[in-house]
Amino acid sequence: MRQEGGFGTPIESIAVLVGMFQKSKDFIRFSLPGAPQITISFFRTMINEETLHRDVLPHIPAHVSSLVDVQIALPIEAMELTTNIEQISSKVLNGYAMMEDGSDTCLIIAICNKEGRQIATPEIEYNVVGPQEAFVELIDINLNMLRRRLPTPYLCVEELEIGTLSHTRVAVVFIDGIANEDNIKHVRDKLKNIEIDHIQDSSYVIRMIEDNPNSLFPQAINTERPDRVAGVLAEGKIALFVNGSPFAITLPTTIVEFFSTSEDYNLPWIMASTFRLLRLFSVLFSMLATPLYVAILTYHYELIPKELLRTLIASRSTIPFPPVIEALFLEVVIELLREAGARLPSKVALTVGIVGGIVIGQAAVEASLTSNVLIIIVALSALSSFTTPIYKIGNTIRLIRFPLILSAQFLGMFGIVCFSLFMLTHLVRAQSLGRPYLAPFYPTRISDWKDSFVRMPISSFFNRPITARARYNERFDKQEVDQHTSKPKNDFTD
Repeated sequence: MRQEGGFGTPIESIAVLVGMFQKSKDFIRFSLPGAPQITISFFRTMINEETLHRDVLPHIPAHVSSLVDVQIALPIEAMELTTNIEQISSKVLNGYAMMEDGSDTCLIIAICNKEGRQIATPEIEYNVVGPQEAFVELIDINLNMLRRRLPTPYLCVEELEIGTLSHTRVAVVFIDGIANEDNIKHVRDKLKNIEIDHIQDSSYVIRMIEDNPNSLFPQAINTERPDRVAGVLAEGKIALFVNGSPFAITLPTTIVEFFSTSEDYNLPWIMASTFRLLRLFSVLFSMLATPLYVAILTYHYELIPKELLRTLIASRSTIPFPPVIEALFLEVVIELLREAGARLPSKVALTVGIVGGIVIGQAAVEASLTSNVLIIIVALSALSSFTTPIYKIGNTIRLIRFPLILSAQFLGMFGIVCFSLFMLTHLVRAQSLGRPYLAPFYPTRISDWKDSFVRMPISSFFNRPITARARYNERFDKQEVDQHTSKPKNDFTD
């Protein structure tokens, strides 16, 4: 049986709304001394008390007769007379004060407390070279940082609320005239169709709007860097901001973007390309090293050189388990150490990770549970998985290793190939906001290869990526660039 006045009770009048608010101890309500028919109400924990006592109470006339007189007297811009009960409820719960005179009309006054975490350096997407600021939990501050990087009138921000309980503000940001209208409409429709009571983080929104919720591969990028968001908006993509989350969502995305960093564009193109290829090699090594060890020792030991074979035989001579059990044991231990390090305080986590890895590894070898060779391979695989600049793709790589190890145990190298083809087929079919996930390699778009696993000089980026389907494709005039980069004339020669 539903409690009277509880959740689900329709709010039909201001009196009912005030009655619900008065159940909370932090709700303050009092009458004005010079006008007892007018009351002011607010949540003490949501307002800025300094603003209330400096800009509101001292400026109210002594013998005020109506809310219109109060609105004229107060030196505050964000005020509104309204009869909309839902609007009044939403505003008061977000830090507005409510003034009423017994009628159906209320004056809502913005005296919100907007204190939050200060802007700090990025902790997850840290760069040595480049901007050193990250988003915070307040959506207004995040939009401010973005507008400072893109001071253009074409930068559009559309807002809506999601969550029947939380009423979380979600902002859709794009550059009008560049972003594709179909992409914008697709995002709008997906956001409007979200049905949930509470949004805690931007990851909730990603789970609700992604094309394939059962895929292991992330279909949108969570980033804490304003410079990265500004860069993708300039390409014609869309960004989402969720109030309460220090991460912005950028989409549509491709698998290539998960291996690039903002720092790549601050380095010479040869160095940036080398580092991107290194990350790609690291990812392949992280996924395939342990499965190849299991497959070769189980089925294809003839591929091992004789000199190395003697070392492996000596290393595994006292181990009673097959290679697959040995590999799974070490992989699980590595994941346990990684998870424990992520949940502990930073100073303790470093100690646990180093000491735990050394002690457990040495004890496992002495107890003949695993070989020295496999410890080296698993440790290098774990180290290689950390080279991915986006955290979520690192989780995918960690998880994919386990079915690859099992495939190697059952079918050897053929099993690894079969699972790799299955994964490649999944990537070919995958989409992000209706756009191909494996672009620019499938479908083949050679013009976009200049900013894929290699990064060509920035002066060659004449057009925006085809994947974004930007309405205005040209970034700048190629002829002007050729003119400025041509060999200068020597003014001292005849």
